[in-house]
Amino acid sequence: MADIQSLLSVREIKALDKNGSDTFASVLLVRRVTSKTAKNGNPFLTVELGDKTGSFAQNVFGDSPAFDLFTSLREGGVVRIEAKLDYYRDALSPKLLSAEPITTDQLAGSAVLANLVETAPEDADALWTEFQQHIAAIRHPDIRATVQAVFDDIGESFRIAPAAVAMHHAYRHGLLEHTTHMARAARALLPLYPEVDPDLALAGVLVHDTGKVIEYQGDLVTTKSRRGLLQGHVVLGYQLVRKAGMKVKLASDLLERLEHIVLSHQGELEWGAAVIAATPEAVFVAKVDDLDAKMGMVQRLLRNAGENPADEFSEKHFGLNSQLLLTKPKTQTATST
Repeated sequence: MADIQSLLSVREIKALDKNGSDTFASVLLVRRVTSKTAKNGNPFLTVELGDKTGSFAQNVFGDSPAFDLFTSLREGGVVRIEAKLDYYRDALSPKLLSAEPITTDQLAGSAVLANLVETAPEDADALWTEFQQHIAAIRHPDIRATVQAVFDDIGESFRIAPAAVAMHHAYRHGLLEHTTHMARAARALLPLYPEVDPDLALAGVLVHDTGKVIEYQGDLVTTKSRRGLLQGHVVLGYQLVRKAGMKVKLASDLLERLEHIVLSHQGELEWGAAVIAATPEAVFVAKVDDLDAKMGMVQRLLRNAGENPADEFSEKHFGLNSQLLLTKPKTQTATST
């Protein structure tokens, strides 16, 4: 097909002139496929396509040759598309010209596969080494032993797991990154709040999201497991902590308080908390969790925009309930001569 450029990433596609009529080719991951019905009764699909630099939604209607393809591929498939640049309500929504499936065997050993899977920007081995140091910083021996027992059980899965399907730190090693960032923030803030027990709070930070190693599944695309759908990471994390605490014979009062941090860390019942935080440590952990989750959303939007974003603002982010200003503040003042 004429005028097809070399394979573009999502970031490069979004950097194209919105007012132009560029035609492009790209190899992308099928992240989500949602079946819908138009007002006229005809079926269509909303397909989220993406790579490590971002994603966009693509409507595929029943009369499109690609309809059957995306119906059969579902989440986790890889496609090569050729499309014409287009926007709908200021959101990227290209017009598909062609789409074909790409097998993982075809991608084996190529740089394309690495470009599909987003990973934490920080080195995972360095994060894991630091994480061990945060465990060692817990002074109470039985609380530290309880936390260690949890990660003796799930450590390898925890290192790889994302922190979410889509909302924040939703990429490989994202859970490790999110929890390590929380530990950094918690240890910096704890001296300001002597009412908060530092050992319980740091332990709560480290184990609060451990249930996500069971809640989520998938290599290229993250989806919820059966137990994730039926129980959720809050309950699954509570079970992991309770099992470890009973193995270590952690004092019942301390175990109850640590379990409460896990059960309440989501902050609000409508956000998935089993209960509302009711101890100083639980309130502290819930707020640090919310802070890092929100800043993780900000960091990812800024990374995906690149150094010279084509747009001043991002698309509206559901977690932030707002668009994000992508340009840097002009804090450099002119020096006098």
